[in-house]
Amino acid sequence: AFAAAGAGVACADIEEPGARATAAEIEKGGAQALPVHLDVTDGASCRAAVATTVERFGGLDVLLYGAADSDRTATVLEMDEAAWDRVIRINLTGAFLMVKAAIPAMIARGGGSVILIASQLGRVASPGRPAYCATKGALIQLAKVLATDHAAQGIRANTLSPGAIETRRMLRRWKDMETARTHMGPKHLLGRLGLPEEIARAAVFLASDASAFMTGSDLLVDGGYTAI
Repeated sequence: AFAAAGAGVACADIEEPGARATAAEIEKGGAQALPVHLDVTDGASCRAAVATTVERFGGLDVLLYGAADSDRTATVLEMDEAAWDRVIRINLTGAFLMVKAAIPAMIARGGGSVILIASQLGRVASPGRPAYCATKGALIQLAKVLATDHAAQGIRANTLSPGAIETRRMLRRWKDMETARTHMGPKHLLGRLGLPEEIARAAVFLASDASAFMTGSDLLVDGGYTAI
């Protein structure tokens, strides 16, 4: 979606084959892309990813942070400390490390847009998801602080909060997508799961001048999940 809007895209992921496949798909469409290995739990890896991106494209205008761990369902009594720490490290601390690496490059360009993928579960609870809900709520607050601290430098920061979306993550909780649709679809007022392209369009909006008067906001694209 970003490539279609004219952006050069660094596809950064800890899963290098996936990053390469996405970059190849973008380049097949005639746009510019760069696969980048990134471990968001490692500050040096975050800095290297930004440096590689800046070297290739000449600067950095947008950071979209979407890394999230696959947490298993457990109450706080059932969840061990290692599992809690891993979710916090990837979902939240990773966002801190990437923002810390990216903002100086944006300042050098005269501004930019930071987009953190939060969740409808940053606003409402889901049983057995203490770490996930806590991190997604924290990302919403982190974006507000970033917006406050860096508005004078031309940097906008917002969160994008999807409902349940038909991605590979869904299959970590449900045996197949049809089962996921049956169980999760009715939780949304629109009676279905969201599609990746619907979230992609919202992300491009937050990156673009169409949202120039938005900062410190949470864009909820959840099919009505939190409306009732």
